[in-house]
Amino acid sequence: MNKYEIMFIVKPDMEEADIKKIAESMKKVLTDKKAKIVEEQAMGQKELAYEMKKCKVGYYFLLVVEASPEAIAEFNRVVGINENLLRHLVVKVEN
Repeated sequence: MNKYEIMFIVKPDMEEADIKKIAESMKKVLTDKKAKIVEEQAMGQKELAYEMKKCKVGYYFLLVVEASPEAIAEFNRVVGINENLLRHLVVKVEN
């Protein structure tokens, strides 16, 4: 298993409970594929550098996970489908 840092930004135009549900569903995609979440951090609402999908702010989440490439591929697939996410970034951490 490789170690990855994953950051994703959720649209701000929803209730806080719905935003947390989306973050939980993103974590579930990883854990269903046997990934281990080492660290998670909800960074809160921050202003975006530029407007994305008519949003000027977004809710940032950071996950550090130990996962297989298949789990990361599934995460990327699901993120591409979910219209409530503005952006995501997956970075492989070298040991």
